[in-house]
Amino acid sequence: TGGVLSSLGKGVASASISVLLKSSGLKVNMLKIDPYLNVDPGTMSPIEHGEVFVTYDGAETDLDIGNYERFLNTKLSKKNNFTTGQIYQSIIQKERQGKFLGQTVQVVPHVTDEIKSRIVDVAKNYDVLIVEIGGTAGDIEGLPYLETIRAIKREFGNSNVMNIHLTLIPYLKTSEELKTKPTQHSIGELRRIGVTPHMLICRTEYSLPKSIKSKLAFSCDIDVDCVIESKDAQTIYQVPILFLEQNILKPIAKHLGLSEMNPNMQKWDSLAKRIIAPSKEITISFVGKYLKVKESYKSLTEAIIHSGAHLDTKIKINWVDSEEIESVGAKLLLAESDGILVPGGFGKRGTKGKIEAIKYARENKIPYLGICLGMQLMVIEFCQNVLGIEDANSTEFDIKTKEPVVYIIDEFIDQTGDTQTRTNKSQMGGTLRLGEYPCDIKKDSRLHKAYKQENSVIERHRHRYEININYKEKFEKNGLKVVGEHNKLIEAVELENHPWFIGVQFHPEFTSHLEKPNDVIFEFIKISIKGK
Repeated sequence: TGGVLSSLGKGVASASISVLLKSSGLKVNMLKIDPYLNVDPGTMSPIEHGEVFVTYDGAETDLDIGNYERFLNTKLSKKNNFTTGQIYQSIIQKERQGKFLGQTVQVVPHVTDEIKSRIVDVAKNYDVLIVEIGGTAGDIEGLPYLETIRAIKREFGNSNVMNIHLTLIPYLKTSEELKTKPTQHSIGELRRIGVTPHMLICRTEYSLPKSIKSKLAFSCDIDVDCVIESKDAQTIYQVPILFLEQNILKPIAKHLGLSEMNPNMQKWDSLAKRIIAPSKEITISFVGKYLKVKESYKSLTEAIIHSGAHLDTKIKINWVDSEEIESVGAKLLLAESDGILVPGGFGKRGTKGKIEAIKYARENKIPYLGICLGMQLMVIEFCQNVLGIEDANSTEFDIKTKEPVVYIIDEFIDQTGDTQTRTNKSQMGGTLRLGEYPCDIKKDSRLHKAYKQENSVIERHRHRYEININYKEKFEKNGLKVVGEHNKLIEAVELENHPWFIGVQFHPEFTSHLEKPNDVIFEFIKISIKGK
């Protein structure tokens, strides 16, 4: 649970504890519970909520699921994230179907039982399940979850359930003091509901002296070794090491009756140090339109960091607002680029600036990677400026375009093998191609080399529009080769006679982990370093 403020880093703390437990030989799973009433974040603005992370089985989830996957080097499913919207949707469906046998449906026990059953289901076949509750103690929407936590402890016993509370220890400059009172109030709120934390993780800008730790332990009724300091780190990948240095696993093992744990974090520590103090540096220009909230691109920025760590290179990101390019031109904003990246996105706003950035990368032989919309715009730019098809466009931006280079196809085969039908008028959440799909790669292409000569790879998708295969012959005659396809859908293109000019329809960032970077992003960064 979290207290005092949101966005303190419960996801990173949860993932850090998880990776330490996993590195100690335990089977660990994770679950994020979001108290909002949306069924999922799929239709929420990135500026409102940050990135929507997509699991392999096609669930649109909270960005913390991405952190979990990146830390644990694993794949999680739709079961690993649920919202209050999903809970109430399920209960109402059951009530309409008569499954409550005419009972009055209430928060306790029906809502709490639904929450508990989902938690228990995700825990099956694992040694430890770490559950992160979104929001903060005292939030009205979080009360059913805290009541469920209390009930779970009663049912499974104190030695099988450990409550960890993450809270802020603010520093007042005027009095030069670290203040514990907000934490005491937060703990008091939890106790009022019937939940007593066994461990405190304290977010702080400054090291906590022994006197503060003792005060927190006494006032919150926990042992001093259960007060864990979480100082601001230079990279989130330092956090597991900082926790390990404070022997966080000792009180966890003691409480849960586990044997002594000695995780092997040597490789992890080495990679974290390379992120902090690399030997080389390059600049990647990141051309997007959701730049007010950098977490809109969380998985992609982390994937860039992963590749940089393995290549011992600091990746300096030059954040470029695509709408600003429309005002001042690409050269002024992109001249210092070692590589240019255009990520995914939705809607027409800012697309002209992205097309200018793509043209600049193509003409100046700067390594370029286009992801999802970044690939679609790459094809549109090529059609407009190389093939001379001035009206080339996407039906997303102009439904009546005479040259629909990018469009919505009527039918596609989904993950289960079923044929799905969609049109421009289909419900927003029902027209996306979501989750894992194969990409068959053309041999002797740069993409083939990036994927270590693999003939087929599986990557995750989140998009509505496709490249129009009817234009394929025109592309290829003029040097833009289709190098990835599946089921007559174009998955990847690359330009001949260019150091690296590749677009992919999928989102490679969703499968990048610290210990194993995604191959196509890794190769893009590697080529950008070579060209420096």
